[in-house]
Amino acid sequence: MRTQTTAAAVLAATAFLLPAPARAAAPPRLGTCAPGELCLWRQPDFKGARQAYDLRNIEIESCTALPPGTDAGSLANRTGRPVTAYQSGECAETAEFDTYPGGGSWLPQSPYRVRAFKVWER
Repeated sequence: MRTQTTAAAVLAATAFLLPAPARAAAPPRLGTCAPGELCLWRQPDFKGARQAYDLRNIEIESCTALPPGTDAGSLANRTGRPVTAYQSGECAETAEFDTYPGGGSWLPQSPYRVRAFKVWER
């Protein structure tokens, strides 16, 4: 009986000494962007001032520059159409640019400062 009690006490004590299982890191928080919108945030990780554009107020396949003096560090494309983000404020292809699918793309950290974009027909 005494051996069982001692073994149980040792087992209970070791349970407190073992490290707790590691918890999975929380997934990154996505920025709020409504269906049909292209949303751009001033800072990475969907932080800072947000600008939202929808298909009612932009021309398809035309360069849309962000307001002077602004750029974006993260974006979400929920327009339902492909969007190309440009480092150049004139959509010049001599600088960096990338196209993001329209089905719901979230880019928490752009590899460059976004200064303009184009929304494509398909």
